[in-house]
Amino acid sequence: MEITTLGIDLSKTTFHVIGLNARGEIVLRKKFSRKQLLVFTANRQQILIGTEACGGAHYLARALREQGHDVRLMPAQYVKPYVKTNKNDYLDAEAIAEAVQRPTMRFVPIKTDEQLDLQALHRVRDRWVARRTAVMNQMRGFLLERGITMRKGPSHLAAQLQIIFGEGNCSFSGRTQGLLLELKHEWDELERRIEEASAELQRIAKQDDACSRLMEIPGIGPLVSTALVASVGNAITFRKGRDLAAWLGLVPRQHSTGGRPKLLGISKRGNEYLRRMLLHGARSVMMQVERNPSALGVWITDLSKRKHHNVTAVALANKMARIAWAMLTRGSHYSASQLAVA
Repeated sequence: MEITTLGIDLSKTTFHVIGLNARGEIVLRKKFSRKQLLVFTANRQQILIGTEACGGAHYLARALREQGHDVRLMPAQYVKPYVKTNKNDYLDAEAIAEAVQRPTMRFVPIKTDEQLDLQALHRVRDRWVARRTAVMNQMRGFLLERGITMRKGPSHLAAQLQIIFGEGNCSFSGRTQGLLLELKHEWDELERRIEEASAELQRIAKQDDACSRLMEIPGIGPLVSTALVASVGNAITFRKGRDLAAWLGLVPRQHSTGGRPKLLGISKRGNEYLRRMLLHGARSVMMQVERNPSALGVWITDLSKRKHHNVTAVALANKMARIAWAMLTRGSHYSASQLAVA
C-alpha cells in the first residue's frame, strides 16, 4: 500500500487518518490513539502529513518531523472549503489531505518549545491584566453605589481607597469595607504577579538577539518584541512585510467587484493580542513625536494632518510590522536614515 499523503484530524485522544496515494485515491482510513499514530508513522518512509493548527498540533508536528516526515500545519478556515459534504472526522481528515497538497495553501510555522513557553507567559500575563481591570471596575461600582465617583486611572482609585481605609468612612457598612479590603489585597497580588511576568519578559528580551534588534524600532519594547518572536519566529513564512501586516489584521478589508475597488475598515484578523500590542506601541510613538523629532516623526505628522488619529495609529502599526519583518528575515538592525530615504 503506497501512501504519499496523510491527512490527520486531531482531537484530545483519538486521531482520524486518511491516506492518499500518488493519484489522490484514498488507500487508508483508520482511527488511532496518539501512541498508535506515532508507531504507525515511525514505520513509514517520508510522507507529506497535513493537519490543522489547533491544540496539541505543534507537539505532534515536532514528533512527526523527528521521524523524517514533511509535516505542515494549516489554519482551520483554509481547510473548511475542501469539505465536500456533511461534516465528520473522516471527511475532515480527507479535506486536510486534499488541502495540504495545494501549492497556494498557506501554512503555519511549527513552534519550538521556547516559543510556546514565551507565548504561554504572554497569555498568563494578559489574563492577569484583564483580571486586574475587572477587580478595579468592581471596586469602582461599589463606590459609585455609595455616591463616590473618581477620575479614570488606577492612581485615583488607590488614593480614594487610602482615604476610605484611613478615615473609616461611616457611610460604609462593615461588610462593604471588608469586601473592599479583600479586593484591594487581590489587586495588590495581581500587580505583583504582573510585575514579575513583565520583568521575566524584559530579561528574555535582553538575552535574545532577535528581540534586542526589534526593540530598536520606535514603539516596540520587551512586550511587543517577545510576542512577535513567539508568534512568527524568524518570519520566513511570510513572503513580504505586507503579508505579516495582513496576517495581523492591520490592512483594510476589501469587498470589490466589477473592477471597482471598495476598501472598508481593517480586517482584524490573525493574532488579536499582538495587534493590540502593536497599536499601543504606535500610540506611544505618536505621543512623543514632538519631543523626539525624526524622519518617522515627519511621516506621522504629515499623515495625522490628513487622517484621523486612529487611522494614523493603524498605519504606523502596519509600518512597524513591515519593518519588523525585514529585520527578522534579514537579521539586520533598525536604521532610521534608511527609513527617511524610503
